[in-house]
Amino acid sequence: MGPLSRCLSILVYHRVVPEPDPLVPDAVCAKEFDWQLAVLNRWFTVLSLREATARLRNRTLPVRAACVTFDDGYADNVTVALPFLRRRRLPATFFLATAFLNGGRMWNDSVIETVRRVRGDTLDARCLGLGRLLVSSIDLRRQAIASLLEAIKYLPLEERQGRVEELGSGLSRDLPLDLMMTAEQVRYLHACGMEVGAHTVSHPILAKLDPERASMEIREGKKRLEAITGAPVSLFAYPNGKPGRDYRTEHVGMVKQLGFEAAVSTAWGVARAASDPFQLPRFTPWDRTPGRFLLRLMQNTFRTDVERV
Repeated sequence: MGPLSRCLSILVYHRVVPEPDPLVPDAVCAKEFDWQLAVLNRWFTVLSLREATARLRNRTLPVRAACVTFDDGYADNVTVALPFLRRRRLPATFFLATAFLNGGRMWNDSVIETVRRVRGDTLDARCLGLGRLLVSSIDLRRQAIASLLEAIKYLPLEERQGRVEELGSGLSRDLPLDLMMTAEQVRYLHACGMEVGAHTVSHPILAKLDPERASMEIREGKKRLEAITGAPVSLFAYPNGKPGRDYRTEHVGMVKQLGFEAAVSTAWGVARAASDPFQLPRFTPWDRTPGRFLLRLMQNTFRTDVERV
């Protein structure tokens, strides 16, 4: 059989916004998400991730199998994306970082919302060694966001949060508290037949933590979600997800020891029968037309240079 016959394409989304957001141009909007699901539904067999990984193991995966996954736990996954999934009767897996449920906010969103709310032409980023960033246009604000995220992402967890708070300390308007899901929305996802997976507690770069702290993040994220849904949580997504940089071999071992059945990374490619079920590759769909989106999906099935740790 050819390369298309028994491989699994796992798509990863974050936000699905009602309308295009000029400050987050990579975020998929509702209209795009709808036609992406239409393409998937026509050309692929869309499975739940748990079923797909089981069928990978026993070599019964259908031709052109695909999974839809979401990372972090954004409220718009429920309010915007879920109705499209339900209308097409497609399953999806939602990987949630539990610290941000019920009014929390991820550090990167704090940066984006800080830049969105800046009044005037500059943002004081001297706390990050970036001086004063120009924000007098949408393009300059996007550039400022990119520079800030790059400067902050790999700082130690507590320092990262402190710098984000310092960056936004001069704002006269509060940052939003409704970007992430509530516990009730998590229960609703589960009740709708969607899979809920773990994504740690506070979304740290696991490779930056000592082993005890890393294990706690993985274990407690699982435990808290199980308390919310009343059901076992058997799937895990590594925060940020780059093998060797964001997580290492010891973290794969922790995930296995804690009783997960499978885990996903953000290494690019497709999963096959020989793939490590605890480092399954995923990719982000960024194409803005159905034809290019389908072409990207097909091209991805031929990739063999998937990273491992």
